Amino acid sequence: QLQLVESGGGLVQPGGSLRLSCAASGISFDYYAIGWFRQAPGKEREAVSCISSRGTQTNYAESVKGRFTISRNNANDTVFLQMNSLRPEDTAVYYCAAKGIITVQAMCRSHGAGMEYWGKGTLVTVSS
Repeated sequence: QLQLVESGGGLVQPGGSLRLSCAASGISFDYYAIGWFRQAPGKEREAVSCISSRGTQTNYAESVKGRFTISRNNANDTVFLQMNSLRPEDTAVYYCAAKGIITVQAMCRSHGAGMEYWGKGTLVTVSS
């Protein structure tokens, strides 16, 4: 079993920054690819960014490329999402999810379908 807990969400003005964390506990964290997904009110869930189990490969949605950076620290069982130049359309609940034996491209294309473990999410609100 792997437990995931997101933190770092909040209210931020357009153009601001937030750093989300996904802290894991349980077994073999470094076996799993981790993805960040988000869901805004009335919209479908979408992939934001995904990172491979060792952190050597990453994938980003076009809408966040150049603004968001995903990283992981396997020694501390944590994945981060640094979000800069935030826009109102980034407002959503952000979730991290884990799945073993998957490429980052496939993970992000799935938009979360078939993930093995999920956190409960953290709300990001971008508003003036």
